[in-house]
Amino acid sequence: MFDYATLKIIWWLLVGVLLVGFAIMDGHDMGVGTLLPFVGRDDVERRVVINTVGPHWDGNQVWFITGGGAIFAAWPLVYATAFSGFYWAMLIVLWALFFRPVGFDYRSKIHNATWRSTWDWGLFVGGSVPPLIFGVAFGNLLQGVPFQFDQYLISTYTGSFWELLNPFALLSGVVSSAMITMQGGAYLAHRTEGVIQARTIKAASAAAVVMVLAFVAAGVWLQSMEGYRITSAIDMNALPDPLSKTVVREAGAWMSNYTLWPLLWLLPALGVAGALLTALLLRIGFTLTAFVTSSLSLTGVIGTAGASMFPFIMPSSSMPAASLTVWDSASSHLTLGLMFWATMIFMPLIIGYTSWAYSVMRGKVTAAYIRENDHAAY
Repeated sequence: MFDYATLKIIWWLLVGVLLVGFAIMDGHDMGVGTLLPFVGRDDVERRVVINTVGPHWDGNQVWFITGGGAIFAAWPLVYATAFSGFYWAMLIVLWALFFRPVGFDYRSKIHNATWRSTWDWGLFVGGSVPPLIFGVAFGNLLQGVPFQFDQYLISTYTGSFWELLNPFALLSGVVSSAMITMQGGAYLAHRTEGVIQARTIKAASAAAVVMVLAFVAAGVWLQSMEGYRITSAIDMNALPDPLSKTVVREAGAWMSNYTLWPLLWLLPALGVAGALLTALLLRIGFTLTAFVTSSLSLTGVIGTAGASMFPFIMPSSSMPAASLTVWDSASSHLTLGLMFWATMIFMPLIIGYTSWAYSVMRGKVTAAYIRENDHAAY
């Protein structure tokens, strides 16, 4: 069995893997939803777009549910503090996600142009709003969230919803939205042909360029932003107690890990290079490879955020000493150990059945397919 400190690191990495998996798998069908009203110009074209992800979008929700569950079980203090502080933001995400199941299931049930157009825009909301909110949330984490603990470790959020919509957070939202649109565009370009594919390639290439520009701008901004640094000794094997340390805020603190471990620069480089390669590969017709490079770009961007903040998970701007870190917000040694072995059993099963499902549903979705399967297709 691993020691407590090692399990804390392992679960920091596993939560990162789940976030990347969510961005790649659920992200590409959200990206397709974002592009739906723009790359499909008539009902048949939009049904083509919807049916590229229709059969498996709900299966991809496994990554979303598992990621939330992992945060709840591995970092209960983070879960409780984040979901109370970001309460209205999380509600907006849930309200937006409500459009997806009903949109996919009911959109083509009635042959009415207004009905179908309404649900198309509903699917757009369900695909575009969550990535934006998640990006804004990460932007606020990097700046620090206004919360504090009392002596009983009861958290109090002292900010407001509108304070979350600050310039840096909105820039992070642009990074996230463009990243997911690029991911969805790469997948959609691989599953379609003709005019739909041509429009998708243009949109995905533009999203890749926007993502790179916004990501670089956020990185430059981050270098001068006040980050967080632990100044007291840390017992990595101690039980959770976020009030047992001292923390200071100082400009450039988020860049210190890159000084200690220069190899971490490969993560932002992967984010930028992967996006630029995606745009290039889409232009020359290598759509499957473009989806791979887009996925690598997502990995680099999310990895950059995690590497910059480590060991912090949720810094506090109003009470820095209460900031939640990998070392002082984890569940018990026994809980982390049991969860680790459960993950080692079930994660391969999830990856296995997902790979099988995508291999069965590979191939292009065409207008002819939609006409031939008018009553069965989405």
